[in-house]
Order: sequence, then C-alpha cells, then structure tokens
Amino acid sequence: MKLQQLRYIVEVAKHDLNVSATAQALFTSQPGVSKQIRLLEDELGVEIFVRSGKHLTEVTQVGQQIIDMASEVLRRTQTIKQIAQEASEEAVGELTIATTHTQARYALPKVIQHFRAAYPDVNLHMKQGTPAQIAELAASGAADFAIATEGMELFKDLIMMPCYEWNRALVVPKDHPLAVKATDPTSLTLQDIADFPIVTYVFGFTGRSRLDEAFGSAGLVPNVVFTATDADVIKTYVRLGLGVGIIASMAFDPDQDSDLVRIDAGHLFAASVTHIGFRRGTFLRRYMLDLIQSFAPHLDPRTVAQAQECFTSAERETLFNELSLPVH
Repeated sequence: MKLQQLRYIVEVAKHDLNVSATAQALFTSQPGVSKQIRLLEDELGVEIFVRSGKHLTEVTQVGQQIIDMASEVLRRTQTIKQIAQEASEEAVGELTIATTHTQARYALPKVIQHFRAAYPDVNLHMKQGTPAQIAELAASGAADFAIATEGMELFKDLIMMPCYEWNRALVVPKDHPLAVKATDPTSLTLQDIADFPIVTYVFGFTGRSRLDEAFGSAGLVPNVVFTATDADVIKTYVRLGLGVGIIASMAFDPDQDSDLVRIDAGHLFAASVTHIGFRRGTFLRRYMLDLIQSFAPHLDPRTVAQAQECFTSAERETLFNELSLPVH
C-alpha cells in the first residue's frame, strides 16, 4: 500500500469518479491512475469502486470506509510535513482562508496587512463563498481557516471559535424619507423598514437569519426585492432606488459611501457572531496562531489549545460562555 495509491482513490472520489479529470488534476496519466487503484484493490482483496466496463460508477460500502481512512492518513501525512517545516522554516509556508465577501472586504484587510508585514514568506490565499462552500473548503483541506457567521451547523466537523459580535445598519439615499432617522436611530422601527422595499443579503448569508427572525417575531413580512452576497452590490442598488439597504454595520465606509445615509439598526436585531475555525487534527503553525490572535485578540495560543482539547461543540461553547466578545 502506497501513499500515492491512497491519494489516487481520494482524488477520484473528489472528482465524481472521473478518472480522466483526476489524472489531469494530479498531472499524471489516466492508465496510471487506473492501474494503481487496481493494484490497491488487489492488495486489499476488496473492490473500492463499482465498474461498468472501463468506467467507475459508484463507491462500494467498504470503499467509502477506505476512502475516509485514506483521507485521514493523507491529512496526517501533511501534518508531519508541516511539523518538520515548522522546525526548519518557522516563517515560510502557505495559508488559505475561506470566508465571505463582507469578512474579506471589511473585517480582514488590516489583519492581512499586519500578517504580510510579519510573514512576507508565507503565501496567502483568500477564497470567497457561501457558508456551505466555506465549510466544504475547510473540511476538505482546500482551506486552512473558515471564517463565517451563518450556518454554524455546516461547520460541525470543524473547531469553530467566536471572534466578535456585529450588527446591522440601514443605508438609504440622502433624500429618502427614512434619512431623518439618522439623527435619532433609536426611533427607527421594524415597521418603518417594512413600509419600504428592502435590499439585503441572500438568505443563509452574513447574518440574514437574524433579520428574518426579527421581522417574523414582530409579525411583519419584509418586502425583500433584491438580495446579494456582496454589501457593495447591495449599496449600488440602494443608490439606484430599488429600496432601503440592510447591511453589516462594518460594511459602511464613510468616505466611499458619503452619498448614502447610515442609520444604526442594532436595537432592532439580535447581534451576530463571526467565528473562525479549522479541521480537527490540524497542526497550527506559529504564523497560523498569530493570524488567529490578530483577528481575535482573545484567541491566544493557550485558548486555542483549550478549544482543540474539547471533544464536542457543547464543550467549546462552555469554554467561551463567559467571554465578552469585542463588537465591530
């Protein structure tokens, strides 16, 4: 049994049993991949894949167990390499972050700027997506860190830690009837907002569930006429007169958005919490721990280690229960 063979079966599963696509991704030949899979099956005495002619059609039950274990072996192998690299080259490596547009655009720039200055020899990659995509990227190893707010149930296989609280703001053109509320935001009500078309985030994105919960609890049905994953897109359509925008407070830039009026709406909605997480068993190199603490100062290496020692998400929640999170 060779690591190369384990890598082949894992990659074939990732590429929907397409051996040709797998070979291209691994920069090798299709016959070579097929041969190594057959050799592994012969050695183990079981079929990992069901075949129809020359094509793989599905994964056998025992094959799925083998692929799952092979994935873990490959992750462990990568950890061994990382441990060795940490000993020889503490500030050299790669780091991939999967997150939403709002986090990448408004919460992370200063953190990334500081990180690049401290670790110029670490190649940094940012991947943006939906919560489901972010969870998949982190769980599969395509990203080291996942940073998200919504859909925590999608991240149950990751070690997720709370970073900060944030809430929402209303954005409207200067001549909008609600613009006068900016002088006394506490006078703004859900009914005021519900009287107008709303432009906001796609459901399941950037705290959208808190918005829907608030309107639902008040017995109101918001007239959401346009949704987007990008706060900048939302503001663009507010400028076009499609409706009032509801965005993350941090997504309002006083300089770039000077043509709009921001009205704090934190008193109308429950605060959302942004989390950062990583796969279980991940070896966190020094620069990875530094990025976590730079993003969330209360998550020092000792606290992160305690979170790693928790067996369940409930235990981690208990660990952070008494923590007073910063507000962005």
